[in-house]
Amino acid sequence: MRILVAAAVAMIAAGFADNRTASAAYECVGPAPSCAKAHKHVHAKKAAHKKSSYKKSAYSASKKKAYGYKSSKKKSYSVASGSAYSGMGSYYWQPQRVASGGWFNPNAMTAAHKTLPFGTKVRVTNRNNGRSVVVTINDRGPYIKGRIIDLSKAAAKQVGMTASGIAPVSVTVLGRG
Repeated sequence: MRILVAAAVAMIAAGFADNRTASAAYECVGPAPSCAKAHKHVHAKKAAHKKSSYKKSAYSASKKKAYGYKSSKKKSYSVASGSAYSGMGSYYWQPQRVASGGWFNPNAMTAAHKTLPFGTKVRVTNRNNGRSVVVTINDRGPYIKGRIIDLSKAAAKQVGMTASGIAPVSVTVLGRG
């Protein structure tokens, strides 16, 4: 064991005994044109390394986005009165906390929308039967693909969608209430 340690120390000492500097190890020996090419080649490698590290940082940023890190950009919510949306609507009745604070009341004329600000009044019309109701947005959702609004049970009953659970609806923004 002592022999191995002594050999390792001797090899390290021999490496330090070489009096060339690190930059001297890369000096070009030969005709000037070939040295210029070698110099360009070394700088091209350094530039390629910088580019690859840039790509790596861009990749890690997209990786963060994929794993749920929030972006610093703020969403802008527009409440243009009269704007209309169409899609599938549903309803919910379970007691739970709502995103605006407080508890969900299934007997109130309220709804959940993904982007409209809290307090926005909207008219929801069931396209199957033409019945409509005015509700106030107080929660976020629905979180099922293809659905645009979640109504409270009372609002769903008024437009006649409690039997089916979902219905094609059109949502018209009336403004802030």
